[in-house]
Amino acid sequence: MTSAATIPDDAEAVAHIVARSPGCVAGLAAALRVFALLDDTVEAGALVVEGDLVEAGAVLASVSGPARSLLAAERVSLNLLGHLCGVATATRALVDRVAGTNATVIDTRKTTPLWRRLEKMAVEAGGGRNHRMGLYDAVLIKDNHIQSVGSPDAAVRRAREHVGDDMTVEVEIESVDDLESVIAAGADIVMLDNMPPPEMRRAVALAAGRCLLEASGGVTLDTIRAVAETGVDLISVGWITHSAPALDVALDFQD
Repeated sequence: MTSAATIPDDAEAVAHIVARSPGCVAGLAAALRVFALLDDTVEAGALVVEGDLVEAGAVLASVSGPARSLLAAERVSLNLLGHLCGVATATRALVDRVAGTNATVIDTRKTTPLWRRLEKMAVEAGGGRNHRMGLYDAVLIKDNHIQSVGSPDAAVRRAREHVGDDMTVEVEIESVDDLESVIAAGADIVMLDNMPPPEMRRAVALAAGRCLLEASGGVTLDTIRAVAETGVDLISVGWITHSAPALDVALDFQD
């Protein structure tokens, strides 16, 4: 309504999408697609690529066309871009903290409804890896599954019998004492749930490369280096998708 009330319907404009703060780029193609879906006469072009690190003030893209259309698409496009850049930026910060170790930062299924694929793409843009997309592409045995079955190794055996040898089976354990039995039962990945670093080191030594070890629970920028230095293979972080601060981005009309 504001644009219709103030801007002539034949007004044309050129605008830049600008990063107001430094960060890692992700989701630019999706953000520019918003303009095209609203008005196919709008021309849009990216000036950076996924995964680029940019400084405050960097121009990420240029759009041109009817001024009303640019303004109508602005907020949806920027909300999308800001969130996905925020996911990539948070991921990149964690990835940088573990540089030089054996650990890989991975995401979880703690994603925004309908945004999972985009958020997982943003994790990859930030240098992380995706865990699993849904319930269909790997078995992840958690505490409630184990409670229903009786023991972690029993749950792994049942899962392996059900899905065969080609499907990845992961199991969560709360004690290193359960590690040997779940490896023997056929676990490909063992999640070390909320274990302190000394216990993780013990698990790494005991596993001796027979399975992948994933650290999970309460990982932050301040703690991730110590976790990585235990020798674990994977570090899963849920907040990079569900709670990453959005990057400050803006649409600036040009004179």
